[in-house]
Amino acid sequence: MTGSRTAPGSDGRTDAPYTDGGTGADTSEGGSLLGTDATTAAEAGQKAGGLTGVRALLRREILRFVRRPGNTFLPPMVTNVLYFAVFGVILGGRIDQIAGFDYIVFLLPGLIVLGTISNAFENASFSIFHGRWNEYIETVIVSPLSNWMFVAAYVVASAIRGLLVGAIIATIGLAFVTVTDRSIAVAEPLYLVAFMLVISTLFAGLGVVGGLWARDFDYLTVMNQFIVRPLVFFGGVFYSLDVLPTVYRLLSLSNPMVYMVNGVRYGFLGYSDVEPLLALMVLSGCTVVVIALDVWLFRRGYGIVN
Repeated sequence: MTGSRTAPGSDGRTDAPYTDGGTGADTSEGGSLLGTDATTAAEAGQKAGGLTGVRALLRREILRFVRRPGNTFLPPMVTNVLYFAVFGVILGGRIDQIAGFDYIVFLLPGLIVLGTISNAFENASFSIFHGRWNEYIETVIVSPLSNWMFVAAYVVASAIRGLLVGAIIATIGLAFVTVTDRSIAVAEPLYLVAFMLVISTLFAGLGVVGGLWARDFDYLTVMNQFIVRPLVFFGGVFYSLDVLPTVYRLLSLSNPMVYMVNGVRYGFLGYSDVEPLLALMVLSGCTVVVIALDVWLFRRGYGIVN
């Protein structure tokens, strides 16, 4: 009868296991193989669980602003209707063309940038700070997710909100352009998509930093209203750098918002005061640095455990 048995040694003890069933496999390896399989299965399960956790956190963050459109989408709609009505129609009708474009057409890309980055920053900073303030962020931190997964969920959700608001502003602007018998076409769609993705991600990442740094809700207001928005207004939203004296033009080039506004403007109109490819590369590099900073801050527990 064929089976597995042991070869006795000279002292009657079992020296080594062997089989005569034709497999040639040492049964002592079975434990090692089983351990490897178990480890692989555990790692696969942990990875799948981590991705499930990211999707759950991402879904929660998206639903948080989608379920409150009156707070999320209505304010930028009203604000930009006023912007286009006052600056685009009333004042724009009395302003000569800028760089060969009607003023309302020239204005559109800058307002899209303003709405996109403001909302991406606000969503990330408020969500994280609100979790810290009400002490429920600990329930997220103790979940079996890595630091980059936390950052990815918050950043992607906030970037989505920024892009949605940007799309709403674009729709409003196109409606005003049509009503005033003007026209606009996307000149460089790849640049437009690339710049929108980069700037929304960049400011979502900065929002994470702001949410971890803030000590009360006033900090969030100061960062958004007194730092982000003024930089955008002086970033060429309402004017071209060509109309500025040399000194002010050089000073404006130190403002990072100039490159964002002109990058999106180049995507829409094919016109920019700066080199669009260089601007895109620099902004992409800044985005990578900011995301790495977010991960590092989460790893340290900055603003969460201290």
